[in-house]
Amino acid sequence: MEYFYDRLSVIDNTFLLSETPTTPMHVSAIEIFEAGPLRTADGGIEIGKIRAAYEGALHRVPRYRQKLLWIPIENRPVWVDDPHFNLDYHVRHVSLPRPGGEEELRRVASRVIASHLDRSRPLWEIWVVEGIEHDRFAIIAKTHHCMLDGLAGVEVAQLLLSPHPDAKIAEAKPWTPRPIPTRLELARDEAWRYATLPLRAVRGLREFRDEVEDVGAEIGTRLGALRDFFNTTSLLASDTPINGRLSPHRRFDWLNMSLADVKAVRRKMHCTVNDVFLATVTGACREYLLGRGVELDDIVFRASTPVSLRAKDDHDQVGNRVSSWFVDLPVAEASRTRQLQSIHAETERLKESRQAIGMEMVMAAAEFAPSGILALGTGLASAPVNIIVTNVPGPQFPLYMLGSRMLALIPEVPLLENIGLGIALMSYDGRVFWGFTADYDLVPDLEHFVALIERSFSELAAAAGVRISGSARSEAGGRAELLPVGEVAAG
Repeated sequence: MEYFYDRLSVIDNTFLLSETPTTPMHVSAIEIFEAGPLRTADGGIEIGKIRAAYEGALHRVPRYRQKLLWIPIENRPVWVDDPHFNLDYHVRHVSLPRPGGEEELRRVASRVIASHLDRSRPLWEIWVVEGIEHDRFAIIAKTHHCMLDGLAGVEVAQLLLSPHPDAKIAEAKPWTPRPIPTRLELARDEAWRYATLPLRAVRGLREFRDEVEDVGAEIGTRLGALRDFFNTTSLLASDTPINGRLSPHRRFDWLNMSLADVKAVRRKMHCTVNDVFLATVTGACREYLLGRGVELDDIVFRASTPVSLRAKDDHDQVGNRVSSWFVDLPVAEASRTRQLQSIHAETERLKESRQAIGMEMVMAAAEFAPSGILALGTGLASAPVNIIVTNVPGPQFPLYMLGSRMLALIPEVPLLENIGLGIALMSYDGRVFWGFTADYDLVPDLEHFVALIERSFSELAAAAGVRISGSARSEAGGRAELLPVGEVAAG
């Protein structure tokens, strides 16, 4: 059998190059389930059935049985089948001291999120956490960002879940790992790839000419996007207390609110859902920075907001098809209405300038660059940003794991060097779940920031004249609580 490998794209490789001892680059999600039919007689969870479900789905995501190998000299990574793949290594089973509350779950999630994935194995793990109060269990899923982006992650998650509570476990299909290339074979293939780059570049130009109606206008648009991208990244963001050298430790917290409330604000303010989220973050960051003694006059406070470049016909592909917008959040502005108007104007400008295409062009050009130069560019890319805010739409219907209903889907975004706070949002079954990842030292009061997010959205809704049902929260004041079965869809 002929050897097999799959070369990582430049953008996939950047997530490997961005990883340091204090910046693990995996994306994660916490899925909360009712125990339901997976409950054992002693109150535990049927881990064997969950492992069987994952085993039955692995043939649909071949990357989950592949590991990294590096091309000699060039040091570019490729995917190869792992001949020693062991599902038991990737599906872990832990229990909270019963009855485990949200504080205990947050601590476990923070430790799992802070630890690096083993690069000698397929880059994913599943942690099944039982012992959660109200007869629930959780799955903490972590996958390296070099394997997939947010939308691909949603697609993979849905492969392992079902909209039907009576779905059966699929039978595992036989799998035989394909031969791994030798170092000499990898080096030889890479030399041939470089030798044929000019021919492939010419072919790409021909395809570009055939696909675009007005070549001159498209080139002008792309050059403008590239200029806008470099103009933005050349302006450094201001130093703030949430930016600095990261520790190896993380804090993780969450909040959830009604998607209908968010959409009501969007309609009243004639903007997008993402504008509402960014305005909510702006209001919270303003109050948080003021509380930390930051002077907001003339401050440049910039958010990196990932933008999907996936076509409608490639949602079943793993890997990353993502770029970024860089949005300056108007934290110096006190008016909630003017904050939102400013953000809406900026995001509309970014759509017209197609700034995200500028980053994609840089990544395409990087295919010709040595790994050392790519690593340098990766380090510079995070320099002009204060905070990460990512929003991924999820399914608006209940999902089930072997009959157990999923109650919550809380996303997590990794932190980049110098960025101490990341916010990920995902909508699911009528709710919006906010996941907050923070450096342990730079943001020691994450609970306070989460409360400010809740207050910020309430103020924004009031300014828009929208009465909201409120966020799901605990009586202790402000933090989102994962409600017992039957209350989750309220509001």
